[in-house]
This record gives sequence, structure tokens and C-alpha cells, in this order.
Amino acid sequence: MPGPSTATAHQASSPGAPLLPVRITRRALRPDDVAVRVTHCGVCHSDLHALRDPGGTFPLVPGHEFVGEVTAVGEEVRGFAVGDAVAVGNIVDSCGTCDMCLTEQENYCREFPTLTYGGRDRHDGSPTLGAYSTAVVVRERFVHHRPAHLDPAGVAPLMCAGITVWEPLRRWGAGPGTRVGVVGLGGLGHLAVKLAAALGAHVTVFTTSAAKAADATALGAHRTVVSTDGEAMAAARGSCDLVLDCVPVAHDPAPYLRVLALDGTLCSLGHLGPVTVETTDLLVGRKSLASAGSGGHRWTRDLLDFAGRHGVTADVEVLPSAQVGTALERLARGDVRYRFVLDLSDLQHP
Repeated sequence: MPGPSTATAHQASSPGAPLLPVRITRRALRPDDVAVRVTHCGVCHSDLHALRDPGGTFPLVPGHEFVGEVTAVGEEVRGFAVGDAVAVGNIVDSCGTCDMCLTEQENYCREFPTLTYGGRDRHDGSPTLGAYSTAVVVRERFVHHRPAHLDPAGVAPLMCAGITVWEPLRRWGAGPGTRVGVVGLGGLGHLAVKLAAALGAHVTVFTTSAAKAADATALGAHRTVVSTDGEAMAAARGSCDLVLDCVPVAHDPAPYLRVLALDGTLCSLGHLGPVTVETTDLLVGRKSLASAGSGGHRWTRDLLDFAGRHGVTADVEVLPSAQVGTALERLARGDVRYRFVLDLSDLQHP
């Protein structure tokens, strides 16, 4: 097998430090590895948090929703060949033996999955480095064929934002005859609207801004409710079977529990911190509060197949990777519709 290779990546040396292009080493291919030339990588809110985290692992190369082409495969790889169009998300390994892994929910691996960046390789303990880079090496299990007829930049965010909303949509049976609410029209939310509408559900967007109604309709929503309008929220009571809450900051879930119908579910996806809930908001209507994160092999494959059939991609703003600092600054201000994607072609591959 070929030995270790080099790649060029945008790397931060410490918390708050700028991302600068550097040479990094990618491991020699193991028998079940796939080497990928990265063409496009989405910019996720978690990238921003990781780069500012004083307790994080540095030096850090972010990037965990990306697409590219296969450049080499290990001797045991059977599902991919050089030249294949592929996509990879935020998990690059898992234990493979626990109950979660055996049901293809590697995102819930009991030993915790190996993250695409900021994690530790399960074999040699080296830190994982992400896809703000010209190349990566990933276990075959965590590489997916992508629909080659779709815009690659638009496919990249499906691997994090897309799968995060797709699993709950599938788990709670979104489709014809169901009513799905989406809170927040950002990176996650806009894909939740597109995917729920493509599944055939009736989609309501809850937003603090009436100005977003036109955007919501263009994305496929059937109704927009301004969440700061008390009368509008009262009128929406009991009108949703499933609500996907995609707001990334702490907020009160009570208004969204109240718009649920009997046996409805509020799935919190954006903010992963503490949540305070009045039991009566769950009791009245026998409602549920749930959450989900990322996606396992089964549902990621399902998402990409569905997106290919229905032409679903993220709405993206593509920037040369040299402008990654600009992308992160604007993301921090919320100045993006709806996902930044870096074009890695401007990085010199060694």
C-alpha cells in the first residue's frame, strides 16, 4: 500500500487564531480506506464554535460536510473506485460492534464515533483533521456515493445540516397527510423545509421575521407564522404533528410544544444545551420532546438517494477557500442564505 501523503489545509494553531494554509500529513491507506480529493466543503456553525473553543484540540483543521472524488482505495475496498463522485459527513469511524453501530446508527456509537475533525483516530490515536483541505483519507464505511448529476457544492451541506434534519423526518414519518413545523430558517431549517415538502408533508415555518415569508414559500413552505405574534401563535395551536426546532441558541420551547397536535413531537436540533420544560406543556396532548444528531450509514444513504431522485440540494453561497475568514465572520453575524461552501480548488495540492 502507498505510504503517508501530504495535503494542503486551512489550519488554526490555537483558539481564535486565523486559519492559514499549511502542509499536513494524511495517513497511509489501510486496507479499508478511501482517499478523497476534496472539491467543496460546507461551513458549519460547529466549525465556528470549534475554532473558538479554549478546550479544543489544536492545531485544528475544520470541515465535516464535503464532497470530492476518489483518488485511491485500499486493497479490501469493493464499493468504490478511482474517479467516483463521493460525499463524507462528520463521522469517519466508530466501534462497529455496539448495538447502535449494528443497526447502522453509528452517530450514536456507544464508544462515541470518531469525528471528522477534533477527534482521535481509533488505531493510532492521532488527531483527526477536517476537510478544509485538498485531500482526506476515510474508512470506506463512512464514504458515500453522491448523485453526480447534482451541484456538488449544494450536496456538501446535506452531509451535516441535511442528515441532521433527515433522520427525524424519517423517524417520525413525515409525508403526505402529516404536518411539519420548522423553527428557524437557517442552514438546518431551510433544508428541513425543502426535504419535508419533497416528502409531501404540509410545512409551516415559524420565524421571528415576517420578511422571511417569501423565502419560506420559495423553499416549499405552505404557511409562515411569525413566532413573536401572540395571536398568530395562538391560531397555530394544535396544527403540527412534528416540529423541528433548528434555532442554534437557547430559547423557550414552550410556544412550539403548544403548536403540536395530540401525540405530536418537538425535536430539538439546533441548540444542544439545557432546556427547561413545563410538564403540563407535555401532558396536555400527550406530547413528546426529542432530539437527534447527525446520521448513521442507513439514513445518510437514504438521504442522498432521495436528494438525487428529487433534485434537493442546499441553497449555498460558494466562496474560494482563501475567503474562509470572511465566511466565518459573516456566519457569526448570521449573514448567509443559507450555507457557505468553500471551493477548495484554490488550494495548491502538493
